[in-house]
Amino acid sequence: MAVEVAEAVDIVLEFALKAEDMFRPADVAKATGLDSKVVSKAIATLKKEGKVDSPKRCYYAAVR
Repeated sequence: MAVEVAEAVDIVLEFALKAEDMFRPADVAKATGLDSKVVSKAIATLKKEGKVDSPKRCYYAAVR
């Protein structure tokens, strides 16, 4: 599934908001079918925007 990072940001944010607990990039990639590298870039973008936080190393959660 070829998706640009800008599109992936929206997909990953939607996943993060629906997640009940912390998630890993691999969880997002598996659930959405996105490439893991694209997911990692999208998460990095969301962290810079303050929409996703990393409460534990290699795990992420939506900022609510």
